[in-house]
Amino acid sequence: MASPSPIAVNLTVMALLITAVASATPAATSYVNHTVGGDAGWFFNSSTNTTVADYSKWAANQTFNLGDYLIFRTSSNQTVVQTYNETTYKSCSTDDALDSDTFLYDVGIDQFGQPLSIAVPLTIEGPNYYFSDADDGVQCQQGMAFQITVDHGLGLPPSLNQPPPPPYSEPPPPPDSSLSPPSTVAGGSNGGAVGADANVRLVVGMIILSVAGSFLVI
Repeated sequence: MASPSPIAVNLTVMALLITAVASATPAATSYVNHTVGGDAGWFFNSSTNTTVADYSKWAANQTFNLGDYLIFRTSSNQTVVQTYNETTYKSCSTDDALDSDTFLYDVGIDQFGQPLSIAVPLTIEGPNYYFSDADDGVQCQQGMAFQITVDHGLGLPPSLNQPPPPPYSEPPPPPDSSLSPPSTVAGGSNGGAVGADANVRLVVGMIILSVAGSFLVI
């Protein structure tokens, strides 16, 4: 019995590998809301200087796709920073970050300890980084940070796949009311008629004066 050729063996191995990879990564069938940290949420214990969960470990057990949301169940004692810049992520600071790749989800609450729920959509494939820059970056340095890889999945839903708004342009300044409106000068055919009528009256007047003068001479 003839043994199989090396080419046939290689093709069989490749087919098995493709099948294994496909079965290990299930296709997305819906969009998912991921609560960051699970039941523990997104919190930092300032007394022990530790996070309430291992966020990198939590992220490693999730599958993230376009159109999914990260739900940060937290309080105003922490911040939520999303960046696509690894340098910004590793620095635990937004001081030198660009507005085009780093976003601080600020809800405008100045009081500490206020409960918050922040929903962050996943709109860009590839590496996404998250951290809290509160306490001058100490929270991030103590583990309040994680990175994920966003897959294509079902793609962006229509609600997140909108064109960007047009760039802002300054409106024209209002007219200066202190300036007088320009004077309107009559012209055209009516102006010409007025001039011709004045000339006729001048000629008639001269004729009358001439006739009156002749009578005086006689």
